[in-house]
Amino acid sequence: METYIDIFLNPDGEKISVIHKKLTEMGLKSTIGEHDYIYNWNCIVKMDEEIQFIDKVLSNLKGTGVILRFTTVR
Repeated sequence: METYIDIFLNPDGEKISVIHKKLTEMGLKSTIGEHDYIYNWNCIVKMDEEIQFIDKVLSNLKGTGVILRFTTVR
């Protein structure tokens, strides 16, 4: 499974360099193409695990002003 994250920046929010650092420290990889970041699960996980991961990302980026879109595929 893979979870893709798309970032929508707020000009009054945090710099992308700070957001990038926070996401890569969580194990996400930046990508070029349709999505901005990817998290590779290396297995199939339950919905609860995915929800916990998304909660962690949201908590880590709280106050940065970004809007996120998550897409998970098997």
